[in-house]
Amino acid sequence: MLVDGFLGYRTSFMLDFVVCALILVVPLLVWSIVAARIRNEFGRHRRLQLLIGFVLLIAVTAFEVDLQLVHGGWQNILAKQELSEAALDAKIADVRPWLWFHLLFAVTTPVFWIATIALALKKFSNPPTPGPHSRVHKTLGWLSAVDLTLTSVTGLIFYYVAFVR
Repeated sequence: MLVDGFLGYRTSFMLDFVVCALILVVPLLVWSIVAARIRNEFGRHRRLQLLIGFVLLIAVTAFEVDLQLVHGGWQNILAKQELSEAALDAKIADVRPWLWFHLLFAVTTPVFWIATIALALKKFSNPPTPGPHSRVHKTLGWLSAVDLTLTSVTGLIFYYVAFVR
């Protein structure tokens, strides 16, 4: 079973996998936005957004199963560092605010993405072209993009504070 991380820190495989996904998702997101906004490649934008959404859905689901069911929570992964009980308790207390800050964005991101994608699939033609829904889609899309970027950045900060530092 893949329970150990591969980035060189005492984590889990899925935690390291999600960290890599967080690093890769923002450039893919930028590429998708460029396809729509600059190149008018709305079909490419649609395919990239669906790919990002599907990959994130699978990765986050697998991550949560691994985190909660296999390891019993992030604190148990942190305990792999073999700290004293007092040091582990102090580290958990130090890290917890970063987790809450990350979760502020991580919980809202799927809501924005599901709304953005569901409405786009319903309101745009196939192949997609600009239309009456474009204004709402741009607003939801930018909210989703900013939220996903903040989820990525805060997730990387959490990983660093909890498992690297």
